[in-house]
Amino acid sequence: MTGEILTLQVGQCGNQIGQQFWSQLAKEHGIDRNGQAHVSTQEHTFREDYTNPFFKDNDNSRYTPRAVMLDLEPKVINDVFNNFQGLFDPRNAWVSQEKYGAGNSWAKGYDEGRKNQDQILNIIDKELESADNFEGFQLLHSVAGGTGSGLGSNLVETLQERYPKSFLTTYSVFPSNESEVVVQPYNTILTLRRLAEESDASVVFDNNAISNLSTRVFRKTNVDYGDSNQLIAAVMSSVTNSIRFPSYMYSSLQSIFSTLVPTPELHFLTSSFTPFSSDYVTYNRDYRQNTAYDVILDLIDNTSSLTSQTEKNPTYYNMFSTLLGPVDRNDITRGISKIQHRLQFAPWSTTSIHVNIGRRSPYLSQENDKEYINGMMLGNTSGIISLLNNACETFDKIFSKRAFLNAFREVDIFDKDDLEFTDSRSVVQNVIDEYLAAEEKNYLDDVLIEEENM
Repeated sequence: MTGEILTLQVGQCGNQIGQQFWSQLAKEHGIDRNGQAHVSTQEHTFREDYTNPFFKDNDNSRYTPRAVMLDLEPKVINDVFNNFQGLFDPRNAWVSQEKYGAGNSWAKGYDEGRKNQDQILNIIDKELESADNFEGFQLLHSVAGGTGSGLGSNLVETLQERYPKSFLTTYSVFPSNESEVVVQPYNTILTLRRLAEESDASVVFDNNAISNLSTRVFRKTNVDYGDSNQLIAAVMSSVTNSIRFPSYMYSSLQSIFSTLVPTPELHFLTSSFTPFSSDYVTYNRDYRQNTAYDVILDLIDNTSSLTSQTEKNPTYYNMFSTLLGPVDRNDITRGISKIQHRLQFAPWSTTSIHVNIGRRSPYLSQENDKEYINGMMLGNTSGIISLLNNACETFDKIFSKRAFLNAFREVDIFDKDDLEFTDSRSVVQNVIDEYLAAEEKNYLDDVLIEEENM
């Protein structure tokens, strides 16, 4: 049986993404914004969808998301409650008593998480009491600000220590090149260390790619977070489709991400999605009918990606796709064959392409009687190196001059020396080196020899 999954939304970015994510899931499960099901369970003896992993089913067909919202200021969480009156459990929201935010400082966010750790864990523990078969967490946050990066980092460490057997996935948003946060490079590197050391899988988005994609999808130059977060929510809902509309495969977080993560070090994943039809974004646009072959090829095009990749010919280690709609399996076979010739795959990765034929929600209506095929892809690829290198380069520029460190010196782990910075930078470099090493034919030789000896 598919286990329960707890979503942790941290900081402004994490809670704004969470708002779109739950809006999408509620729509796909026929749940109103107040938590009331469109069809009473008394009228419907059997549901094709499986709500339990993400929703608690209360009396009178009322559903509550398995979500915990954390922030150092109340504005965004208040917006969530105002926009979804009656949907979320107010006991699952925590806001710092000081209510003035982290000031874009990782150190401040981390310190607040440490000081209030017992309160936050108490909320999480109480929520897990309602789970019969808890599987894991998914964390929504930004790596560049103060709360999502700092409090998020502390939370990741705490979860790994307290619930070591639970699967931990993160959906992590990286900053654009035009970010005005001067300490953003510090925040990013310090957070990346925790994602590298503590998470089981990290799905990476970056604002450069999302901004470009949003401009094309919404056909306007001034897109806002509400627009771009719909794109992220589309990816997240597609990743979890086989959990919420289960078949005989990919019915848990571990079964999905185990196809993508060959070794613990290689767990940073890119994403793409196409087309963004009205099932996923709030606008009306007519798409031509497509095939699974079309979608598979579109998914490997950089214009469909939510992660910037500047590598001309990156190596792919693993790939997982979900296709929704009237899929012809012959089209899938042709598409896989095409991308095997078009892309470069690691020589040691024998089963690198995995395709899940998902089920479209019966609560979503197809416009104009056309049946579209939507596709989502997660990729484990050396293309992630460019994003990691960019984070390291921007960090090195300001750290070499020891610029903007005053805000960090006020927190215990930074007050004596720069070891936390240098260690974090070293961890990120090790991730880059691991992705480069994985391009070689003999990458898994040591692992295979050890298995043979055992």
